[in-house]
Amino acid sequence: METRSAEEIEQSTEKLLQDLRDVVRDGEELLRAGAEDLSEGGAAAREKLAAALEVARDTQRRLQQQAVAGARAVDNLIREHPYQSIGIAFGVGLIAGLIVARK
Repeated sequence: METRSAEEIEQSTEKLLQDLRDVVRDGEELLRAGAEDLSEGGAAAREKLAAALEVARDTQRRLQQQAVAGARAVDNLIREHPYQSIGIAFGVGLIAGLIVARK
């Protein structure tokens, strides 16, 4: 099983949030651009897009809340156990250094 560092997880979460923001923005632009299309098919497509955008917004909010909650939990854990955190970071760094040095 591949393990990822907190920084990699944070970067991928931020990328996902940015992608969701982009999708929502693009979808809103499409809705505004298609506002003059009043045909039945156009109206149905706009309703579907509006619903999908709302789901994307909710997902973005939930992911952001989870990311903030996770960061706070890690921060609290590190503040409660500073020496253990330093020891773990040192150990992980040492192991990573040994692995890199072997290659």
